[in-house]
Amino acid sequence: MKLFWCPRTRASRAAWMLAEANLQYERVTVDIRDPNAKRDPAFALASPMGKVPALEDGDVRMADSAAICIYLADRYPASGLAPALDDPQRGAYLYWMVFSPGVMEPALGEKFMGTKPNRFSAGWGDFDAMIEVLEAGVHTGPWLLGEKFSAADVMVGAGVQFMHMFGMLPDSAPLRAYMERCVARPAYQVAMALDE
Repeated sequence: MKLFWCPRTRASRAAWMLAEANLQYERVTVDIRDPNAKRDPAFALASPMGKVPALEDGDVRMADSAAICIYLADRYPASGLAPALDDPQRGAYLYWMVFSPGVMEPALGEKFMGTKPNRFSAGWGDFDAMIEVLEAGVHTGPWLLGEKFSAADVMVGAGVQFMHMFGMLPDSAPLRAYMERCVARPAYQVAMALDE
């Protein structure tokens, strides 16, 4: 297995996921800011848009951190990072798996750019609605699916940490406590050490 990776990018989510699943892989560093790096045939095959993370696992090649985390949790079920297909929690799990790219990132981008939000026409609502849903999601905790840590916590936890790192996390005790639980995980620390 190969992870195409660049420091301080969304690739850290995939590295965190691989560490949580205790999977061995080769890390291939790609400087995504260098146009020549995107010409690497193996990387281009895994990531047609030239974005990281990208993954090669045997004949499987794919990009996008959410897709990679869903794939790894399903492909390697012994990790226990995803509910089974027939588990009633599967729906909530999938919702949270795509919450980061589908809701958090657009709402953060809108807030960062100073774009006037329109909660009713934007599929992601707006920043405040996103925070309200996040707080409700971690309220019963300690994890998004209750007592069981899952790949959804990798995706959402990374997003909450990102907001904190850039001073965009509101003063929210539930989200701060959730983030602290996430960053205390040994697998998170292993993945973040790669950025150093």
